[in-house]
Amino acid sequence: MASVTNASYAQEPVASSTAHQGKLASIDLSEYDPEQSKLMDERCIVVDENDVAIGALDKKTCHLMDNIRKGLLHRAFSAFVFRPEDGKLLLQQRATEKITFPDMWTNTCCSHPLDDFEEEKIEKDQLGVRVAASRKLEHELGIPKEQTPVDKFQYLTRIHYLAPSDGLWGEHEVDYILFLTANVTVTPNLNEIRDHKYVDKQELIAMFEDSANSFTPWFKLIARDFLFGWWDELLKRKGTNGLLDAQSLKGFVDGSKVVKMV
Repeated sequence: MASVTNASYAQEPVASSTAHQGKLASIDLSEYDPEQSKLMDERCIVVDENDVAIGALDKKTCHLMDNIRKGLLHRAFSAFVFRPEDGKLLLQQRATEKITFPDMWTNTCCSHPLDDFEEEKIEKDQLGVRVAASRKLEHELGIPKEQTPVDKFQYLTRIHYLAPSDGLWGEHEVDYILFLTANVTVTPNLNEIRDHKYVDKQELIAMFEDSANSFTPWFKLIARDFLFGWWDELLKRKGTNGLLDAQSLKGFVDGSKVVKMV
């Protein structure tokens, strides 16, 4: 399987509140897709390395490498949706219009809980990120929220990683990893995703080994260090009804600490 190399950056202390936003780099988005540019106004939850919320800044500010090099870090999630009858994982290929990591294959949905919504700031039992995951699965893949109940997501752990996109943009996130087993109806938002498919483990490995494919760095990191072992365990825990349930993994992983991958 393809490996991932993390770039190393000397990080300076970042401002701890939105009052310092003026000190951070910005950029004109007029040359980018207008729908994607508008989404860059959404406000991410800024955190420290222990995932303590310290403020909020717009997505544009949070994803500029000039700011990431100063240590700017925000909260995110990566959702993995598996079919309960056969354990296949739903992948998406990001749209060409995406400002960061366009055209790359990744897990089912990757995005952010937003400071714009009070419910998505709730940290108890990872409620905020689970609410955000249901919202973004509907926005990106057209999956009705009733098919992704918030209480059915299984939280596993959080990873702290840093990944440049194209020199100008990048990611620096505390990323919550969520599993969900559900039969879902996909109606793609083509401004968000250009393709999607279900794969089993061997099919995903073959995709990684095919140089024609490109993948988001967080997906490769999660796959390299966690995904396949957790996937194996999920498949082992098939219920008496013959179906898989992500919540059977409750307690399988110690998710109390942030796993640092930088």
